[in-house]
Amino acid sequence: MRILRAATVTATVTALAAVAAGCGGGTSPGGGSDDSPRTLTYWASNQGPNVEADKKILGPELKKFERRTGIKVELEVIPWPELLNRILTATTSGQGPDVLNIGNTWSASLQATGALLPWDKKNFDAIGGRGRFLAPALDATGAAGKDPAAVPLYSLAYALYYNKQMFKDARISKPPATWDELVADGKRITKDGTWGLGAEGGQLTNNIHQAFALGKQHGADFFDASGKPTFTSDGAVAAVKQYIDFMAKDKIIAPGNAEYGQNQSLRDFATGRTAMVLWQAAATTFAADGMKPDEWGVAPVPVPSGTPGTGRQTNSMLAGINIAVFKNTHNLHGAREFVKFMTSDGEQRLLNKTYGSIPPVTAAQQDPAFDRQDTKVLRDTLTHSATPLPQVVEESQFETSVGTAIKDLFADAAAGHPVTTASVEERLAKAEQQMAK
Repeated sequence: MRILRAATVTATVTALAAVAAGCGGGTSPGGGSDDSPRTLTYWASNQGPNVEADKKILGPELKKFERRTGIKVELEVIPWPELLNRILTATTSGQGPDVLNIGNTWSASLQATGALLPWDKKNFDAIGGRGRFLAPALDATGAAGKDPAAVPLYSLAYALYYNKQMFKDARISKPPATWDELVADGKRITKDGTWGLGAEGGQLTNNIHQAFALGKQHGADFFDASGKPTFTSDGAVAAVKQYIDFMAKDKIIAPGNAEYGQNQSLRDFATGRTAMVLWQAAATTFAADGMKPDEWGVAPVPVPSGTPGTGRQTNSMLAGINIAVFKNTHNLHGAREFVKFMTSDGEQRLLNKTYGSIPPVTAAQQDPAFDRQDTKVLRDTLTHSATPLPQVVEESQFETSVGTAIKDLFADAAAGHPVTTASVEERLAKAEQQMAK
């Protein structure tokens, strides 16, 4: 997902909220028009191993939609490091696509701009109703008490992937269920250029996802009930320190991982340089890197008690991709029809099966493909032990400011500098100050 400086995101979102009323010039009171009923533009997020793979996956489905409706869809697949910036620029200018994918963590931030079509009862009824969707996935579609800004498309959660042969060689009989077990296993494996655990220390969004789940286990939410940042709470500080300590203290993450931000940890895993990685739906990437399905295993992300659940037993943020409609679309009817098509039972089974994600449409989860080793863990995590990131307007700034603090702490650890509770608190205090600007 997009990496931006906090000040840039803050200024942009503030400006967008201020001009939201002017974003839909020429639209009907409900948003959008039907001036161009035969075409749609669609910005898809990069879900597969690369952009070209996504084009090959989505191309036939868009042709299917065209045959059914007569509407031609112009596709652009946008890599995650570019997507949010492209969306914010389009929202500022009012010149966006008709339909777009968004990270579900951005829902409330983009909702606040007023540039996305609200999914009220009428719009949901047009695609089969809210009841078709997994309730936790709907919780990540916008601020509480408001009509959602988007519709769930692909649902994801984190799992622990482990290299079976490396575990066997280290005489480890099963994957770790607690963090103490993970550290112990990692130390047994880490030697001679191989490492216990991989990380993407330069990827701000991934940093946030890991810190958030650990924060829940320490009783921290990073925001209070009013939406005020609480980055320096004892629980938040402990969570971030625990994550950095995998490199700084436990030394089971290679120092070079501090600079990783483009899935390098997955390539290290696939090539036998790392034994474990915490990731969302990694199967297709492993296959693209030449790893066979029987070479890796998957287990729930550890929790202190060893049994995932709610509250302090949360072991993943509720990840996923939502599909949204720009309010000033010139094909409102077609855009709704496209969302209906993409969230139909058949497309949900096909696309989520292909990408290794989980359908947020509950009927589509009945496909046997979602009972294999990896998807079953992801599905169970989504249903029982995943929690959405805070649906607050400042969520984008949260990803940037705290994600950068964690990146800087990883850099300290890689350079051999001590990472203490005080130094973690200092970094998070600066992040909290950035949020207040």
